[in-house]
Amino acid sequence: MAILETHGLTKRFGGLTAVDDVDLTVDAGETRAIIGPNGAGKSTFINLVTGLLQPTEGSVTFDGTDITGQEPHEIVQRGVSKSFQTASIFPEMTVRENVQMAAMAAERGSFRFDFLKRRDSFTGVYDTTEEMLRAVELWGDRDTNAASLPYGDKRRLEIGIALASEPDLLFMDEPTAGMSPEETDATVDLVERLQDELGLTIVLVEHDMEIIFRIADRIAVLNRGSVIADATPDEVQGDPDVQEAYLGGVEL
Repeated sequence: MAILETHGLTKRFGGLTAVDDVDLTVDAGETRAIIGPNGAGKSTFINLVTGLLQPTEGSVTFDGTDITGQEPHEIVQRGVSKSFQTASIFPEMTVRENVQMAAMAAERGSFRFDFLKRRDSFTGVYDTTEEMLRAVELWGDRDTNAASLPYGDKRRLEIGIALASEPDLLFMDEPTAGMSPEETDATVDLVERLQDELGLTIVLVEHDMEIIFRIADRIAVLNRGSVIADATPDEVQGDPDVQEAYLGGVEL
């Protein structure tokens, strides 16, 4: 059953068409990868779905509801969240406060910086915070200042922040960017576990093809803003159009 559908989704910036008439269907519970060369339109596509950009044409449907043109906080409250390409955290706050802030924002549609003074009245926020920090294995660091975390743990915290809204659909934009091999392996394990334990649908943008072929159920390939392939990893790996887009015809 489809949880996300885009129809004719298009974004133009002046004379540049960054996303061009994209039709894409993501089924509930799957891990879907979106790949493509630099400048292919991957991040722009995610920003269109999550409301950070407004489409020039086309529509976005989530869980049967047209969400085209809705504000980002409205889309979050419907069950769509995003982790960013670089760690987006409040470095001066503790690990726990970072996730509490996100949980409060999801509950109220926005956050106010006075909520930490009033947080005793928000038991549900505490419960969500603990659940998500345990899910990303940072509960033991809950009182640690976020700025002092190793890079890999900062990215893990950022995923926890994205999970604080308790989404059904999670977009992950380059979750392993800048990580060591050990941190990358740990993050891939985390993604697989989150999908399994929380029942998430995950849409993943990632340049590391080894990761993509390891965890994706299906792969959509963008090139110059258009979908040139949408199939299983094995089918995509042997697709001549994909090989041409990436490596001038050399097999992946």
